[in-house]
Amino acid sequence: GDQDGAVKIWDLSTGRCINTIKPSPYKPISIQAVDISEDERTLVAASNHGMVFVWDPSSHNHKLTPLQKFRAHPVGSYCLHAKLSPDSRSLVTTSSDKTAKLWDTTTWELQSTLHHHNKWVWGAAFCADSSYLVTASSDHTARLWNLRTSEVVQQYNGHPSAVTCVALNDSSV
Repeated sequence: GDQDGAVKIWDLSTGRCINTIKPSPYKPISIQAVDISEDERTLVAASNHGMVFVWDPSSHNHKLTPLQKFRAHPVGSYCLHAKLSPDSRSLVTTSSDKTAKLWDTTTWELQSTLHHHNKWVWGAAFCADSSYLVTASSDHTARLWNLRTSEVVQQYNGHPSAVTCVALNDSSV
C-alpha cells in the first residue's frame, strides 16, 4: 500500500506488478497497513484515517472491487496497524484512539475492543492458534491479551519510550 491509496499485488517470481487496486478511486487515501490471509482469500488494507477495505484476491478478477469497507476507528483518529489472525477468523486494527479492535472476518462486525492502553496502540501480533494477541503502545508497554475473555494476561514493562512494534513466537510453549 502507498501514500496515494494504491495497493499493488506483485508476482514474486517475475518481480512484476500484476494488479493495482485503489480503495477510493475518487480521492487518494493513504494506506497505512495491508495483510493477506494464509488461505489467500482475504486481502485487507487500512487507511490512516480508520477505514478498512476488504477484497477476495482469489477471484482472479483483474478489477477487484472491495467486498466490504467499514470504519474501524473514529473520525479524527489514526489507524496504525491491521493484521489478520493465522486462522483467518479475526482482524485486529490498532489506533491512536488507544485501542486495538478485533473484527469477525465472516461478518466484519466488531468482536471486542481492547482498551487498557492509555496512549496510542501501534502494533499487534497473534499467537499461532489465534487465541492470544500482544499489543504495542506509546504508554511504554506491551500487553498480552486472552482473546476469549478480552482480558490482559500479562503486561510487559521496561521500555524507556514508546513500544511501536511487537512479534510473538509461541511455537516452543
